[in-house]
Order: sequence, then structure tokens, then C-alpha cells
Amino acid sequence: MSNMFVNFLIEDASGKKMLDLLLPKLVPPGSDGMYKVYSYRGIGHLPAKGTVSVDAVKSRTLLDNLPKLIGGFGKVAARSRFPMSVVVVCDLDKKDKGAFLKELQVLLSSIASPPLTKFCLAIEEGEAWLLGDFMAIKTAFPHCKMDVLRKYKNDSICDTWELLADAVEPGGSTALRGGGYQVIGAAKCKWAEMITPHLDVNVNKSPSFRFFATMVGQLFLNAKE
Repeated sequence: MSNMFVNFLIEDASGKKMLDLLLPKLVPPGSDGMYKVYSYRGIGHLPAKGTVSVDAVKSRTLLDNLPKLIGGFGKVAARSRFPMSVVVVCDLDKKDKGAFLKELQVLLSSIASPPLTKFCLAIEEGEAWLLGDFMAIKTAFPHCKMDVLRKYKNDSICDTWELLADAVEPGGSTALRGGGYQVIGAAKCKWAEMITPHLDVNVNKSPSFRFFATMVGQLFLNAKE
């Protein structure tokens, strides 16, 4: 069987920067698998009954457009000479994990002829994957506050990006909030660019990261069988 082509859909620019740097570490050695990462302008909300509003299309948020996106990849997969799959990566935030995954599966079941589709949740947020490796953070930010990092429990619902900001940024999360959404987004992109290259994917302590890493490996390995 031909190697898999995987389309990764992620909710924001910082997430794309992280995946672009992570995936070369996660695709199994010797695999000829291919992939592309698409980012969107926020997570948005799951639409009712698989509909997509004009406003959602203009906003380019991930969940609002998910039926259209998965359906479109399904049409491409039907014409492709490669097996094709979609991996949707988004933050759990403060939603109930079981209920949210059920909603995603219900949406998937409403789409005609979808490609193989997997869902992966960063718990609570994508920064949890960076916080899974304190040494990577310390390497990227030698003067980070280790006492703040040590308060973190992996994949806890605890205002994750704020904790990382308090550990690595002058003025912490309070200063970033004062600058507004664009300043916060820029800081998240900087963390992804600076910390991700140092992440040791074999020792990362984030359970949601380990789930994602295992899923990526299985997608590419299974396609070769």
C-alpha cells in the first residue's frame, strides 16, 4: 500500500509553528509519508447539523468550518492515488473531554464519505505540550522561573498559557493580557518557535502529547502495511 498523506488541521498560527517543528520528529524513520499543516483563526464552535454560515467561512475558524473541510478532503481522497487522512488538533480548553469528543464524532458521522479522520485534543491548551518538557523550556529560556514551572501538573485545567507566560515572560501573563489578543498570539508563536526544537518527544510528560505522537506514528506505519 502507498504511504499515507496526512492533513493536519490546527486552530491557530502558534499551533502550526509547533506542528511544523514537531512532525519531522514524529514521522517514523524510513517512512515516505507526506503531510501538510493547515492553521485557522481560532477554534470557533461546532455548527448545528453540519451547516456552515457565511460568517464562519469569512472568519476561518476551525470548528465552524469543520464539516466543509472534512467533506472537501473526502472528495480529494476519493481521487487521490495515496491513502489520505485528516487529523484535527485543537485545544480542549475547559470543555468536558468525553462530551466534546462525542460531539466531534457525531459531526463526523453526518458528513458524506469522509476520509479517515482522527481527533486529538491538547489538554488544556497547546502550551501543555511545551510544558511536558521543562528542560526544553529551560534551554530556550535560561532565565525562566523554575518555581513557577514546578507548580504545573501535566494536562491539568489551570490556565496553561498563563502559567507558561508567568514562567518565561517579563511581567508574566498580566503584561501579555494588557497588550491584547495580538500580543498574546505573538508570544505563543515565539514560545512554539523557541521551545519546540528542544522538545524530547521520547520523554515528554504530557499525556495528550503522547497520544498525538502515538497517533502520528500509527497513521504512517499502518499505511505501509
